[in-house]
Amino acid sequence: MLSERLRSIFRKDSDPVSYGAQLAGPQTSAARSVSSSGQAGRKSPKKETPSTRQSRGLEQFFFNIRDVVGLSVLDCAGANQDNIDFLIDLGHKVYSQDLVRNLDEAFGRDLTEQLNPSRIDYFLRQNFAYPPETLDGVLLWDSLQFMSPALLNATVERLYDVMRPKSYLLAFFTATERVLEVPSYSFRIGDNKTIVLTERDIRPAGQVFNNRNLEKLFGKFESVKFFLTRESLREVIVRR
Repeated sequence: MLSERLRSIFRKDSDPVSYGAQLAGPQTSAARSVSSSGQAGRKSPKKETPSTRQSRGLEQFFFNIRDVVGLSVLDCAGANQDNIDFLIDLGHKVYSQDLVRNLDEAFGRDLTEQLNPSRIDYFLRQNFAYPPETLDGVLLWDSLQFMSPALLNATVERLYDVMRPKSYLLAFFTATERVLEVPSYSFRIGDNKTIVLTERDIRPAGQVFNNRNLEKLFGKFESVKFFLTRESLREVIVRR
């Protein structure tokens, strides 16, 4: 079967982050983050219970790539085996980065560190070292909302370069404006329209996000579409 053949090619149970390393070169910050003994900054004081819900954004993402196999998809939820299995079963190549954890590795929790051009360049090289127009889909989840404007703009610019024309990305942003801190979640794909969220911790918000400034942020892209959820998350589908 196609899914079994693809799994035998791309799946390495002992090294799940290698999906990203196939294009990005030697294992970098994402690989180190999997074996890291802890996460920078404070964590939630209690163990959070996973929450399962429908996601219009995820449904739209998979609807847009339906009936196509062999796509290159970057999942920024980390080396999540459920996500890897789901995407491989659809017939796609999977590359993994834990973008939120890699933010801590590159900058810590101090947003002023994200203003340093050399650190920004390092972060982009470690996480998005793909040739131009390589990726057919990017699952960013909630990672962008923890970036200050300088890093955020540079990251979106790099994403534009490494994504193919007519490809799609999915990103989540808090819909509560003017907050200093917001929850960070881990995201597991249940099916093509269902996600399982588990709160990771509380993090500083990079800036205020609303529909207007998100449309400006993705101004080079062809289209931006919004969905509002009950968790006060703004789901955003962007077409390159």
